Amino acid sequence: MNDSTILSATIVRADYDDPKHAADIVTMLRSYAVDPMGGGEDLPADVQAALVPGLRTTAAASSLLAYIGDEPVGLANLMTTFSSFGGKPLLNIHDIVVSKAHRAAGIGRQLFDEIHNIAHEIGACKVTLEVLEGNTPAKALYASLGYGDYMLDPEMGKALFWQKRL
Repeated sequence: MNDSTILSATIVRADYDDPKHAADIVTMLRSYAVDPMGGGEDLPADVQAALVPGLRTTAAASSLLAYIGDEPVGLANLMTTFSSFGGKPLLNIHDIVVSKAHRAAGIGRQLFDEIHNIAHEIGACKVTLEVLEGNTPAKALYASLGYGDYMLDPEMGKALFWQKRL
């Protein structure tokens, strides 16, 4: 896709009990995992097998799938939590991916439109996400949608996302 080609995708709220949706979630997350922005390695078989059952049993989880015809071309895995400072729900974009062949065609923006609809439906005070410093195209999209660094006090700097693997 080039930057001037805009596609109209169908965005659906995934049903974890639907075998096609389940398979498409795994397919799309695997495509993200093998991309350099997802770590560059395929998901292990046990993770693939546990993915949708784990999402299904996580009350806070929801997913969106983007389709062109029957082909899955995008995925957003979302987690609803609570903002202690906002006193309202918070929607976190845990994963978002558009297939490499369909990037720069407006599909990410369409996924965000539905993410924002969900955030409004649940009365969320904000939507959060994480992005790698080197993911310039994603950062440009997110900034164009109003996302930016998280800071409480500029003198204290930007918030950092840290992890400890267990």
